[in-house]
This record gives sequence, C-alpha cells and structure tokens, in this order.
Amino acid sequence: MEQPATVGRATRPSGEEPEALDALVGAALTARVALDEHGVVTGWNAGAERLLGYSAEQMTGRRAADLLAEPIPVRGGLPTLAGLPRWNGDVALRHRDGRQLTVRILAHHRPPGADAPAWLIVSALTGRQRPAGLDESLVSWSFAQSPCCAQAIYDTRLRLRRANADMERATALTEEEMRGLRVSEIVDDDAGLRAERAMARVLRTGEPEYEENYLRAPGEDHEHAWSVFMSALRDHEGTIRGVCLSAHDMTEQFWARKRLQLIAEAGRRIGGTLDVTRTAQELADVTVPALADFASVDLLAALDDAPEPPAQPVPADGPLLLRRAALQSVTPGAPEAVVAAGAVDSYPPGSMPFESLRTGRPTLHEVTDTAFTAWLARDPARAARVRAFGIHSVMAVPLVARGSTLGVAFFVRHRNQEAFQQDDLVLAGELAARAAVSIDNARRYTRERATAVTLQRSLLPQRLPRQAAVEVASRYLPAGGHAGVGGDWFDVIPLSGARVALVVGDVVGHGLVASATMGRLRTAVRTLADIDLPCDELLTHLDDLVARLNTEEESDDDQAAAGSVGSAGTSGDVGATCLYAVYDPVTRRCCIAGAGHPVPAVVGPGGTVDLVGLPATPPLGVGGLPYESTEVVLPEGSLLALYTNGLIETPERDLDTGVHRLREALARPAGSLDALCDTVLADLLPQRPADDVALLIARTHALDARQVATWAVPSDPSAVAQTRKDVVAQLERWGLSDAVFVTELVVSELVTNAIRHAEPPVQLRLIHDSTLICEVSDGGNTAPHLRRARTYDEGGRGLLLVAQLTERWGTRQSATGKTIWAEQTLSPA
Repeated sequence: MEQPATVGRATRPSGEEPEALDALVGAALTARVALDEHGVVTGWNAGAERLLGYSAEQMTGRRAADLLAEPIPVRGGLPTLAGLPRWNGDVALRHRDGRQLTVRILAHHRPPGADAPAWLIVSALTGRQRPAGLDESLVSWSFAQSPCCAQAIYDTRLRLRRANADMERATALTEEEMRGLRVSEIVDDDAGLRAERAMARVLRTGEPEYEENYLRAPGEDHEHAWSVFMSALRDHEGTIRGVCLSAHDMTEQFWARKRLQLIAEAGRRIGGTLDVTRTAQELADVTVPALADFASVDLLAALDDAPEPPAQPVPADGPLLLRRAALQSVTPGAPEAVVAAGAVDSYPPGSMPFESLRTGRPTLHEVTDTAFTAWLARDPARAARVRAFGIHSVMAVPLVARGSTLGVAFFVRHRNQEAFQQDDLVLAGELAARAAVSIDNARRYTRERATAVTLQRSLLPQRLPRQAAVEVASRYLPAGGHAGVGGDWFDVIPLSGARVALVVGDVVGHGLVASATMGRLRTAVRTLADIDLPCDELLTHLDDLVARLNTEEESDDDQAAAGSVGSAGTSGDVGATCLYAVYDPVTRRCCIAGAGHPVPAVVGPGGTVDLVGLPATPPLGVGGLPYESTEVVLPEGSLLALYTNGLIETPERDLDTGVHRLREALARPAGSLDALCDTVLADLLPQRPADDVALLIARTHALDARQVATWAVPSDPSAVAQTRKDVVAQLERWGLSDAVFVTELVVSELVTNAIRHAEPPVQLRLIHDSTLICEVSDGGNTAPHLRRARTYDEGGRGLLLVAQLTERWGTRQSATGKTIWAEQTLSPA
C-alpha cells in the first residue's frame, strides 16, 4: 500500500509533520492512486477505497485498467499517455458492487528516475456538505483582504464601488471615502488620468489594459512602482457591468530592473574612448539623474606626473590631494560643486574621501551623521552648499583597478528626497569598478602614447634648415583614437650645388617600434643623401637596409620563441614606403623616385594640379624590382606636395576620392604655405584621424642666370692662371671682393688637381646664392681623399687647405664623372 509520506512528499510544506498535515487537509477527501510505468497500482488511499469500494490490500499489485468500465477516450488507453506530463478528463470506472461511476480525474506523470511513483491519479470526492454561502463569503473576503495586490471595482460610469485593504493602504483612504469617486479624483496625478482612459477603453472594447506608473502614497517617504491591470467584469449574459483594477506593488522588482539597466547602460557608455577625462565624464553622465542628483569623479593629484599610482594613495599624516576630472548635476551649471573641473582640492583626515580611500570601501552618510557633520564643521564652503541645496545623502566610492587606487567618485542627492540605501551603495560600487578599469586603461594608453609621440617628434626635424632652393611648410598629425602613434616622417636635406632633397616616408604599424624604425630610416636617408647618391640608388640602398632589419627582427623572434616554451614567435617584418625628390634651382629640374609611396602632386604657377607619373614600385624591404627615377622640370613658383597615405585614405572614403579632394584643396588660393597646409588638413581629415599624417609642401625657386658662372677649362696647367683671373673678375661683378682671396686659393687647388689627376673635360662653375659655391667637374671617377701631409711632402696639402678655408666641401658622382665642390659663407653686405 502506498505510504502517504512517499506520495505527498513534494507537496508538503517544510517543517509541517505529515500526520498533522494529513489531518488538516483531510487526506480521505481525495481519492489518490499511484501507478508504476506499467499501470500497476502501487498506492491506494482511504479516499480511493471510499470511491470504488476496494481496499488497499485488494488493489495493490493489480492493473488499474481492470477498473475501467469503458475505454479511456484516448486511442490505445493509458499507456499511450506516457509522453504527456499530465492528463485530465472524465473516466468510466466500475465500483466493487458493479455500479458504473463517471469520475473526473487528474493524472500526473512523474519523470523517469524520480523518487516517486510513475503516475499519481487524484479525484476529489463529492457529496460533502458545505456551510450555506461559504463560497460567496470566501470570494468576498479574498477580495477585501488580498495581501498580494491593491484591487478596486468600478461601475460603468467608472465610479468606485469596492476597494480592498491594500487599495486603502495605497491611497491612504478608506473604501467609504473613495466610493463614488473616479480614479483621476482619487489619484491627482497623470497616472490617474492614464488609468481612467485605459478603463474607458476596457468598457468600449472589452479587452484588458495594462499600465505602469510610479507614485508616492500619501504619508509615505518613498515612491512605489505599480503594475496596473484593468479588465472587464461581465454578467452571465456577457454584458460588461464594470471594470476591475488590480495594482501590484513592483517597487523591488522595478528598482532591480533599473539597476540592471543602469549597469548595462554603463557598459555601453563608459570606456568607449581611451581618454581619461572623457571616461571619467562618462561615469558622471551615466549616474545622473539615474542614481544621483550630483556626481563627481576625483583622481589622485599624484597621478599627474607619476607613471604609476602611489603605493600609499592616502598620506599617513597629511591631506589628500584630488584633482576633479569630471562632474555632472541635475542643476544646469552644477552649482553644488565646491571644486571646479580640473581644480585640485585638499581633503583632511576624517573627511569622506580620505576615509573611503584609507579603508578601500565605499561609504554612505546622511548629512546628520556625526562623521559627516564633523567634516563639514571644518569646511565652511562645503557646509554652505549642503545647506543651500538641501543635500541630505552622500556616497563616496573608491576607484580601484588592478590593485591600484586611482581616486574616488562622489554621489549626492538633494532633489530626490529618498536617501541612498545599501543597494544604491552596491550599485555605485559596481559602476565605479567598471569605470576604474576604463580610466586605468585610458591612463596607461595616454602615458604610452605620450612617450611614443615624444619619441617620434624628437626624431622629426625640429626646424627645417635654411636653404634657397625651395620655401617649405610642413605638418605632422599623430593618429587619434585607438590607432596610436605611427611611423610617418618627412625631412628637408640641403645638398651640394644649391640643391635640396625632399623626403617623406611611412613605416607600417603604430607605437614605439614604428617610431624607432622611422628614426633609423630617417638617419639612413640623411647619411645616403650626404654622399649625393642619385634618387634611385638611394632607395636601393634603403631597401637593403630594411631587408637587413627584417632579418634581424626574425632572428630576435626565433631566439625569443626558443627561450619560451610553447610561445609562438610574432612576425617581425618591417614595412615602409618612401618618396625621395631632389630639386636643382639652377636647372629647375626635379628628380623623383618612390618606393610604394603615394605619388606627389605639382601645382603649377597658374593653379593647375597634376600628379607626377612615377613607375609602380614595391615598398622598402620587399625587393625583387629595381627602383626608377623620374625627372620633371618645374617652373619657378611651382608647388610640390609630398604626403603620406593617411592624408588621402580614410575608412570613410576610397583612395580615388581622397586624391580628388587633395587636388581640389591644393588648387585653392592661400596666403601662405602654412595656410595651405591647414586648408588641406581641414578639407581631407576628420577630427581624429585614424592614421598618422605627414604633409610637406615646397614652393620652388630658380636661380637667375646672372647668379651662375661657368667656364670650360683646358687640360693644361697654364690654364689655371687665366681661370683665376676669370673668377676674380666675376666676383668683382657680383660685389664679392671680400671672397676673392679664399676663392682664388680654392679654385687654384681644385682646378689644378682636376688637370693633373683626372680626365677631361674639366669645368668650373660658381654659384652665387646665400653662399658662394665653387664646383669643379671632370671626367674621372676617382674621388679625392683628405690626408695629412708629412713635413717634407711636396703635395697633399691642397684639400686640407680647402677644408680649412670653406664652410664645407665634398664630392658627388655623375654619369660622366665627378664633381668636387666647396661652399663658403658670405659676409653680410
């Protein structure tokens, strides 16, 4: 026979004895039968015996199907119901005395493996006498005394007829005081009007309505969230006779949902940028007014100059210095703030922020608390603000990330009359923890980016050198947002013969590695330019250098991988592009060569903009293809614009569109080259470019023919004397009498060496610009070397003399020979 403790185990309240519970509910008032999976009776109570006349001993072990007077109206009978969790319906059963009974049953199917019979079949016994009118009384009492919701019944005029005890408590009015009034008259609020309109729709359509509102009950110090259902009340014929309004107090659920929504909102809004101040402001913006009426984020002033937060953020015996990074208020202008944004304030021991950071725990105070009043007594300005705005509740939450304390967040209430609760403190702690990680990320990024920017700017030209060939202006813009500092660079290099080299390059990648690689390439370009290599040869040497850098990086990666078990080596490839141009103001010719770099633009004196046609070449370090140079003649006053790809390529537009906009910007008239640079950047770049940008614009100048004198020198030592005379005469015409002595010695030495040691033809050229340049060209390929002559040597002192008397000297190779040059600084007239 089924034991009651087994069959009813799941339904008995905890702590209630089985026998007492059975006596209370009258277990024999229900027929209860337990079956196994095969339909065999395993339990049979006294109620089943009263219903069918069989005792438990007679039925245990028998098939339940034997009791059926007619088949169950389901094909196949009870076994086919094994897949259902529950079945109910009328069943024809045979009583022990032969009578047929129609019994309404409810059958529960337990899942396999449950510690209970497979089937539990129950049926309520009928015929028990109930007190007259008890059911109606129970209904009335349940309405009036329902503890789960506030209920009210309105007639078809939407006048209140009945209200239960919860409704009386919610409105602070009795049923008699509300009877005959409308909702909008009982609740003098927009919520009352909305509910009344919804009830009117219920009367018109018969469909239920749902509303949510947030109200403060009269006499209570906090508001409640209400979930309001309105449904039609119909008579037996289906005619609507009134409306039932049920209001469930969902305050706790409402605030739990609001807190989850605020946390989700904080996840979306806080930390979207790597900017410390902006991230702090995002925390203040998220919490006002959702959590507080005023919020501020104060960071340790010690973070301003320190690379890491101090180990002891709170001084043991001194004031705490905090810098206000952000604030927000429900009042425009945040007049509650004692400290302005960006200012530093001092907090003594015992103050809220001091104690919060000292303990590392969030603190919550009402202004009447002893600790808070003691702090205000020492801070009259803050006490005045508390009184002026009616501040009544304050929270201070430490900002801690990765074990380091960054500062503290304040939350204040004055317009919201409800004081902060412990749940609010937990929520504020969660929001502050999320924001602290984002602030720490932004702080670390800002510090590393500042280091990279400083390094990169130190590697870029601090000022462009003075030279007469071109007038130049430049701009360098580091990447904004998350991209970081890259390896874009430019340079202006004076060359011999009044020429100038213009170079722009771009190292692939961002950060310190890209900046350091850029510095190495810029130094290499200057070194190669100093020996006057042709454009294409210079890029070839630079390509070899980048290839060697790649080999070194790969070797370092292999060693690192070998020293780290299970680590995968990262690619150390160095990618770079470069554009190198040399302009000669004497011939107005410009030689240009590129290595995978955007081609330069030329703006003619008439304002037309053209792109220089350069052969397609690979970036540096790829190898496999030779670099070629292109030579163009630039009219005097032309503009040559060199730039990196960050200027014309952005995520918002393609390359062709960028080039088109660049040409339009360059064609616009500008008062100066600096103004033109600003115009180009403003037209082509967003406020925070995704990549570094380098821009170099040069206006070409041409030397007048009267500033250049050229002589063909016969290959005869006797021609040196005549050459000196010609040079002296030219210097007199230029008004450079002070330079005659030195120039005669230089010309004599260089021409004599060319005649004696080189091959014809020999040519002498003087260039009068801001300096005086003497050039001697010959057909030989052997470059002279400066050496120290011994006491009794007859020669070897010529070049040493030239080096001592001139500002600088050198040699450069050409396709037909070489040129030795020397440059003198001219005295002011």
